[in-house]
Amino acid sequence: MTSNGIAIPPERVSAAKSMVGLFSPNTRVVLITHVNSDGDGLGSEVGLWHLLHRRGCLVSIANPTPIPDRLQFLVPEGADATAHAAKAIAKANAIVVVDISDLGRLGDLGSAVRESGVPVACIDHHVSPGSLPEGPRLVAPEATATAELVYDLAAALGWEIPTEAARALYVGLLTDTGGFRFSNTTPRCLQVASALLARGLDPESIYEQVYASAPEGRVRLLADVLSTLVVEPELGLAWVTVPPGAIEKHGATADDLDGIVEHPRSIAGVRLALLFRQIAGGKVKVSFRSMGTVDVAQLAHQFGGGGHAKASGASVDGPLADAQARVLEAARRYLNGR
Repeated sequence: MTSNGIAIPPERVSAAKSMVGLFSPNTRVVLITHVNSDGDGLGSEVGLWHLLHRRGCLVSIANPTPIPDRLQFLVPEGADATAHAAKAIAKANAIVVVDISDLGRLGDLGSAVRESGVPVACIDHHVSPGSLPEGPRLVAPEATATAELVYDLAAALGWEIPTEAARALYVGLLTDTGGFRFSNTTPRCLQVASALLARGLDPESIYEQVYASAPEGRVRLLADVLSTLVVEPELGLAWVTVPPGAIEKHGATADDLDGIVEHPRSIAGVRLALLFRQIAGGKVKVSFRSMGTVDVAQLAHQFGGGGHAKASGASVDGPLADAQARVLEAARRYLNGR
């Protein structure tokens, strides 16, 4: 099947058709993404919200953690039910989980989804067997972003993509490719981005809202984190650590850490970059980024995490110094073997 000159793989067409029965008028549909939603997770949700709203669904976004401030410009008025997510899930006729297929990444909402008793559809591009309840699946690890798959869903079902949905899906593509810089930037991804831009988008204003509207605290937080930089050039390993209390000191949020790990990754010769942050429950959040043939998903899986070959994450038992030691030992062992 082809739409706007873009070929849609037959398995994606079949998957889209398997979902359409969930989206009848007046059906209560809840959209959920992973904790600490990013541009692709939220962009996919908002894009799908607009598509389903136009079809008469009673649709809401109910996430396990608040929507980041820098992405609030995408969210339609009245769409965000995160403040009472569990109640929204309890009333749902269908649930669509985007950009993740594991219950464990839904935070406190995992049990509500598991016990909902309604079909749980999934749209995702991560490499994971998944642990969601039964429901239709549109999962394609080869896709650039989940936003690409939401575009395919609409195209396969012949749904027009309004400008507001196009903007949200474009943000998903933009952020998951690092501004169309990362190796997951495929020719097809650029075709989809072009089709979305043709809906009347202004790419400069979108860039400004996503990347060039930082509060002062985010920049000062960046300075504190980069002051912890350690580099082991003989291995091509570099890492940074969020100092205790730094986020609070600068009036920042965890979302303000987005993209910081790209700085150590940008150092010449670095093949593997890490960011460590102490989080609640005695856990340490580790962000993994890589260059070349280094597959950080393999490393993240060792610690119960996952993601992509070039970008993954995991939550590791603390305290911070112990978690760092274990992850760094595994990273050195992995790099020494390559």
